[in-house]
Amino acid sequence: MTAIPFVETRGAAGYLRTPTAGIEWLRWSDSGWSLGEGTDGLPGIEALRPLRGLSVEWPGSMTEQERRAALDGLMNLAFAGVPLTSALPDRVPDWVSPDFAALLTDRGWLSVNREAAPRCVADLRREEHSVRLRRLAPRPALTPTVSVVMSSKRPHLLASALAQIALQRHVEVEVLLGLHGIADHPLARRAVEECELPISVVSADAGTPFGALLDLAAARASGEFVAKWDDDDWYGPEHLSDLLLARRASGADIVGTAAEFFYLEPLTTTIRRISYTSEVWTDFVAGGTILLARDDFPGFEPLPRGVDAALLKSQHARGARIYRAHGLGYVLRRSHSEGHTWQLPLAHFLKVAHNQWRGFRPSLLLEAS
Repeated sequence: MTAIPFVETRGAAGYLRTPTAGIEWLRWSDSGWSLGEGTDGLPGIEALRPLRGLSVEWPGSMTEQERRAALDGLMNLAFAGVPLTSALPDRVPDWVSPDFAALLTDRGWLSVNREAAPRCVADLRREEHSVRLRRLAPRPALTPTVSVVMSSKRPHLLASALAQIALQRHVEVEVLLGLHGIADHPLARRAVEECELPISVVSADAGTPFGALLDLAAARASGEFVAKWDDDDWYGPEHLSDLLLARRASGADIVGTAAEFFYLEPLTTTIRRISYTSEVWTDFVAGGTILLARDDFPGFEPLPRGVDAALLKSQHARGARIYRAHGLGYVLRRSHSEGHTWQLPLAHFLKVAHNQWRGFRPSLLLEAS
C-alpha cells in the first residue's frame, strides 16, 4: 500500500457550521480508512460534512508503509477541517505526532451538552477544533513574508494594533503605517518607536483621503503578500497564517474572513453574526482582513471611505477569485458610528446578532487574555 496524497485541494471549502448527523467511527482495514462496519473506503469530503465528527479507532499491528498511509489519510481529513476525535492519550499510537495526538484526544469541544447549552455554542467549539486541525497541514519550506498595511487617526489604539501584528505566527511581517493627521502625537511616536517589527511610516494631514494615504503606505510593500489591517479591531495570533493556508488550499486570488464577531464598545456587548457563511467563494470579505499577492495588488483608490469595498468590487469585476475563510480569529470593534468609515448604527448590529454576550467574548481562537 502506498502513502495517500492530499486528495482534497480545497481545504475546508464547504465546511458546515451546524452538523445534521452524529459522530461516526473511523476504522482501518487492508483497504484503508472506512466508516463503521461493513463499508469499504471513505466517501468524498462533501459526504462527510454533515457529520459532527469522526472518532478514530486505532488499528493493531501495522507495517511502516501502512502507518504512513494511515497517517496521511488522517491528515487529509484534518486539512479538510473534518472534526476528529480519539480515545485516551495512552491509546494513541506512537507514530502519531504529539501535536496531532493532543488535538485528537482533546474532547473539550465534545463536552458542551448540546441539550443543556445553546446548540450554537457547541457548534462554535466544534468549529474551533476544526480550525486547529487544519493548522496541522504541512507548511511551505520558506516562511511567507507579509506586508501589513494600516492607516490610523487614533493614536491611543496604535500600540495595541502594532502589538497584535507582532504576535503573528508562521509569517515574517513588515508594517506599512499611515499616520492620518497624528504624526506629531506623543502616543503615535511612542508606538512607532517601541514597535519591534520592521516599520515604514507615511504621514499625511487629516484632509488627505483615507484611501490615498493607505495607497502611499502600500506602495512601500516588499513582502510576497499584502494584508489590510484595521487599527481598532482584534486579531488572533494565527490570523495571517490561517489566511495563507486558506489561499493555498483554495487557489484564490484574494482571501479574507467572514465578519462574525463584533464588540459593541458603548454597550460592552459582544455579538456574533453568522449570516455571512465562511469557507465559500464570494465577492465580499471583511475589509480589515483582505490578503492578496503583492504582484496582484492594484493599489487603493483615493476615497474617503469604502476603500476596502471598492478594492473587492473592482477586483471581482476583473475576474479575481475571492475566498472567505472562517472569522473566528477576528473581532470588529464598533463604537459610535461617527468614529468609523463604515457608518452603521449600533442598533443594526443588535438586530442581526445570532448570539449576544455581556462583555468581551471572542472565539477561543483569538487567544485573548
